Amino acid sequence: MRILHVDSAASWRGGQNQVLLTATGMAERGHDVRIACRSRGMLCARARVAGLGVRPLWFQGEVSPLAMAGLLHLNRTFRPDVVHVHDPHALAAAVWSLGPETRRRLVATRRVDFAPRGRLSRRKYGRPALIVAVSQAIRDVLVTHRIPPERVRVIYEGVSERAPAPQGRQALLKLGIPEDAEIVGNVAALTDHKDHATLIEAAAIVAKERSRAYFVIVGDGELRSSLEERIRSRGISSRVILTGFRADVDALLPAFDLFCLSSHMEGLGTSLLDAMMFGLPVVATDAGGIPEAVEDGVTGRVVPRRNAPALAAAISQSLADTDQRSAWGQKGRDRWQRLFSADRMVSETLALYRELR
Repeated sequence: MRILHVDSAASWRGGQNQVLLTATGMAERGHDVRIACRSRGMLCARARVAGLGVRPLWFQGEVSPLAMAGLLHLNRTFRPDVVHVHDPHALAAAVWSLGPETRRRLVATRRVDFAPRGRLSRRKYGRPALIVAVSQAIRDVLVTHRIPPERVRVIYEGVSERAPAPQGRQALLKLGIPEDAEIVGNVAALTDHKDHATLIEAAAIVAKERSRAYFVIVGDGELRSSLEERIRSRGISSRVILTGFRADVDALLPAFDLFCLSSHMEGLGTSLLDAMMFGLPVVATDAGGIPEAVEDGVTGRVVPRRNAPALAAAISQSLADTDQRSAWGQKGRDRWQRLFSADRMVSETLALYRELR
């Protein structure tokens, strides 16, 4: 098949990694794949490094005439069998620029667990032939808001298997974390829906109970300064480290003793899947699709969102039981292999495309 993936983001987050994994997996299976993405964006650069065909587009918000013109030209010259859009702005460009014939081969992925907002957004999501929801929780939201259920399919996000990169513990030592520390890790953009504020409140509780507990939060975002102030005001600056963006996540993750995701909204959470792939036990909230990934009491703990005492209790209990953490981590890795591998994601997405032919 000739497959065109479209993504408008400038930054690099879980969604862009999913686009790259999907496109790369399809190209490796012999399909002719192109990625149309934001000019000078990180996906554009990384897709080129991966050897994929790239068409830079000039995305500027919800209505992007230059991106629409570029997409129309690419549709005429590449003549894709499937156009797969991966975010709302990419969907808008495809819906408003491509004709009815192409829209019958249009697939849109929805990665967030809130309803399409406003009449225009609902109209957009009414146009694709099929919508991929990355969790059952997202599908339920879409169907509740009048998207026909037969047009919404659940395909879980996936991550590829990698060996742990070296020097993870050494990197933590450079951050000022003692060698014998109990390390709770988090990898997420510093945005509201990831709810690091609750994680910091939980860390303040845990720090009083466990003298060796340290928290490492990997990621950057608009809330960094307010989170730093919250950490200072709780008196835990030496115990909670905000690392900013790191290129060595595959070294840091395996060096954690426990992974924690504190989101109050979450489609599924690819950093969570990375943690499971590396065999880490997980403490997370019940937001969105998280309970579909983490089995409470089997691969980790699931607690109510925005509840710092409950989150702290689950973290403390997990840190206290090394054998249980080990068992949770192994079962989490087994679950990743069954449900959340990149190979499974690519296979299911290709099967979906074939329904449109």
